[in-house]
Order: sequence, then structure tokens, then C-alpha cells
Amino acid sequence: MPLRMVLPLWMVLPRFRRGPLRRRCDVAESWLVAATALLMAVAAPAAGVTAANAVTGAAARQSQDRHGVAAVVTKNPPARIGADPTGGVGGRVPTTVRWTAANGTSRTGETMVRADLRAGDRTTAWLDGRGALLRDPVSEGEARVQSIAVGTVAAGGTCLLLLAAERAGGALIERRRYALWEREWAEEDGRWKA
Repeated sequence: MPLRMVLPLWMVLPRFRRGPLRRRCDVAESWLVAATALLMAVAAPAAGVTAANAVTGAAARQSQDRHGVAAVVTKNPPARIGADPTGGVGGRVPTTVRWTAANGTSRTGETMVRADLRAGDRTTAWLDGRGALLRDPVSEGEARVQSIAVGTVAAGGTCLLLLAAERAGGALIERRRYALWEREWAEEDGRWKA
């Protein structure tokens, strides 16, 4: 992170004051830093909240549309190293289940079940509003974790994008500053030679 982004605003403000060494490049750089800090304070949280709300809304729509039906495990789930047999996070494994559809037909499909289930055991299969089997429906807790993660990444990404834009603008200002210095040194050098 550039040092001037860490500096308190009271250290940046003197560049706005009048003085013999103040240049327009310095003022532009100060405004760039101030605008970036303001945008980071406003846009990053807004992006994070918006992204988190989008994930939460999608999970809520999915949970409204889904409904559980009684199903029977038709195939033993594969052994999974490190799977929690109590059905906790990471304790779900894919396997084939059979359930009866609303029209009375028997259907099969693959979904995630607890790791301790075997062929013939009963479980709950989750179907969407159209009757299609959901492979791994998101629980309320998982949706909360996902929304926090997505919101954090969105806020952090916004900050990084703003910092990159500030760095690019700062580089252009520095280039302009060096060009002005070079021109002024060339003028002074001409005076000394004359």
C-alpha cells in the first residue's frame, strides 16, 4: 500500500495551501488521494453489502422453491476420508437415491447424503419447484457464510480496484512532475551557461 494512502488526512492537507513550492501536480495528487480515500470509505462497503444481499436473496429464493420428499438410498455412498459421519460440514457424500414423484412415478437421481447412510436407508431428498432433484441444497448457515465471504471479497476487490486506479493516476502525475522539473532544470542550466 502506498505510504501516502496510509498518511492521515492532516498530512495531505498542507499540499492544498498556498506556497512558493506548491505546484498544480501536488494539488492534483492531493485531490486524487482524498477522492480515493472517500470512494474506498463509501464504495467498498456498498459493494460488499450489495454482493452479500444478492447471495442471501438467491439462497432465500432457492429455499422457498424447494421441498423435501422421502427417499431411499439405492447405492452405498463412496468412502470418504475425513468425512464427518454425524452429517456435519464436510460429512456429506454423493450417492444415488430413489423417490416417488408427485405424479406417482418412481425416479432416481444423485444427491448429497450423510456419510453414514447405506443402501436401503431412508433420507430426505430436496426437489426444486419443478420437481427436479437438487444435488446439494444450501442450508441457512451455509448461505450466511457464503454471503459474508462474497461480501468480503467484493469489498476487498473494490478497494484493490480503487488503489490500482489511484496508483495509475499517481504514476501519470509523477511523470508530469518529472517533465516539469526537467524543463525547469534545463531553463536554469541555460541561465548558468549564459
